[in-house]
Amino acid sequence: MAQKNGEILHVVFIPYFTPSHMIPLVDIARLFDSHGVKVSIITTPYNALLFESSINHATELGHEIFVHKLKFPSDEVGLAEGIENFSSATSQEMAISVFMGIALLQKPMESLIFELRPHCIVSDLLLPWTVDAAEQLKIPRVTFYPTNVMYHCVEHCLKLYTPHEKVSSDSESFKVPGLPDEIEMRRSQLPENIKIESEGPYWELLKRVKESETRSYAMIHDTIYDLEPSYAELYQEIKGKKPWLIGPSFHFSKRDNSRSSPDQERYSCLSWLDSQEPNSVVYICFGSMGRFSDAQLTEIALALEASNSSFLWVVRKGNEPQENEQENWMPSSFKAKMLTNNKGLLVRGWVPQLKILNHPATGAFMTHCGWNSTLESLTAGVPMLTWPLFAEQFYNEKLVEVLGCGVRVGAEVWHSTFDIKNTIVNKEMIEASLKMLMNTSTGSTKIRSRAKDVEAMIKRAVEKGGSSYNHLTALIEELKCHVFSTSEE
Repeated sequence: MAQKNGEILHVVFIPYFTPSHMIPLVDIARLFDSHGVKVSIITTPYNALLFESSINHATELGHEIFVHKLKFPSDEVGLAEGIENFSSATSQEMAISVFMGIALLQKPMESLIFELRPHCIVSDLLLPWTVDAAEQLKIPRVTFYPTNVMYHCVEHCLKLYTPHEKVSSDSESFKVPGLPDEIEMRRSQLPENIKIESEGPYWELLKRVKESETRSYAMIHDTIYDLEPSYAELYQEIKGKKPWLIGPSFHFSKRDNSRSSPDQERYSCLSWLDSQEPNSVVYICFGSMGRFSDAQLTEIALALEASNSSFLWVVRKGNEPQENEQENWMPSSFKAKMLTNNKGLLVRGWVPQLKILNHPATGAFMTHCGWNSTLESLTAGVPMLTWPLFAEQFYNEKLVEVLGCGVRVGAEVWHSTFDIKNTIVNKEMIEASLKMLMNTSTGSTKIRSRAKDVEAMIKRAVEKGGSSYNHLTALIEELKCHVFSTSEE
């Protein structure tokens, strides 16, 4: 039963306020819309600016996507207007205020959901209260995870078997039992809540997330079944529910890789790439949230210089320099040898990452292994130099290892904040990884060939009849049957 009396399935999407969660969920909302579903998105004014141009284009074509904007409680949490997500927070204190502001939006969001009376809620995992709202409305709540499923399997087996408790130090390696592949980790790479009973608002939120998961109708992941089939099967055993794997959302939804109000810098970096040889440039970017110390930036610069690698480097650090301010971390030899000779380009702020990764000159991606970045690199067929920092990024690095699509830089320490100050990956380790991937050895050639195989596999998945296409259409049909058969009872 597709619908009742011509009624269209209406789904409300509620993203979390960080771009790595928000953008893929909006992409999935657009996918639902493209299959005849009425879509409503609840957000705030400045967060809407991150995706509204793509939504406006869809509505111009006659699609039914509605964006509902609630005022962010900036005054109540002591934030300047416009600071409405974690990537716009430039300190730990500001990030905490954003976290508090999101919590204060629960009541206004609930009121709007009850007013909209949707047939279904699809919400980010970090908004566990939406399951209560769904139960009050007697509608299904679907949880969105902007992650792969291997991560959940590894974390489950760590908690179940506690292999990290059987080693004598943080630096000693151990194997994680119960997994389809041999996965080795170190205790220093594990999140805080795996090693100790963690307390505080964020960890309490994660406990509520786990509890809400059991009451959710289904789980969506921004990944591909063909990428990790054995983990998808293990996930279903662990969770007792089939995961709906409908990624990569950015590729599947054919997201336009442009934004409103383009500035000259984003075009200049692409023009610079046009002047480089094929597969010669290392693209370096650690996401929108991680910020390195000056000392770490210096080590990266020295490694680039020593390896003589061409590079496009997006530099972010804790304190952004003012115009004409001296870059104290930059070695003078690096500036003379690498920047003035067109060997490399430094960029600050936003860059068109999808276009950079798909540019013929890009030969490798040095990345923090955030899942969006990892997925974008896999989809472009670009091998990775993996450098995890926090969240689930060390687990993502393990999937890249299993797939054979990258080389580890050598990061060993999981961080609890976005400011990466208490550890340094030295120049020698960075240089060795650069040389390993950017040479023409048999090992490097094998990694590049494997990356291209994965690229082809992912692109098949989003075509009609592919695994992601089938998961998407089957989920929508299942929701229609559930909603409209229930409403007739």
